[in-house]
Amino acid sequence: MNIKITAKAAEQIEARIAEKAGYLKLKYDTEGCGCVVSGVTALWLVDHLDEDDREVATDHGSIYVEKSKEVFLDEEVIIDYYEKANCFQLKSKSEYLNPRMSFFNKTKDK
Repeated sequence: MNIKITAKAAEQIEARIAEKAGYLKLKYDTEGCGCVVSGVTALWLVDHLDEDDREVATDHGSIYVEKSKEVFLDEEVIIDYYEKANCFQLKSKSEYLNPRMSFFNKTKDK
């Protein structure tokens, strides 16, 4: 898997993380969706990694993805930031996987 983070998205991620310790995850969240194939991608800042998490190196640091959820993502994805909507976007060369992707701080250091 290859993840590219645009300069605009990297700037926004850095601003949201600031001095907080943790790991950045591209999370495929299925909670409340009713089915494992009906998930929503989001960026999570977490205190610890799960056994299923895999590190993916990017130009702007590492991001972690659950191996078991990679099947729901394209082989190459781009994390961008859309200023007008004040949100992140997850896209590939052929489609938007999430045009309004959220960032959640799931750490104890909120």
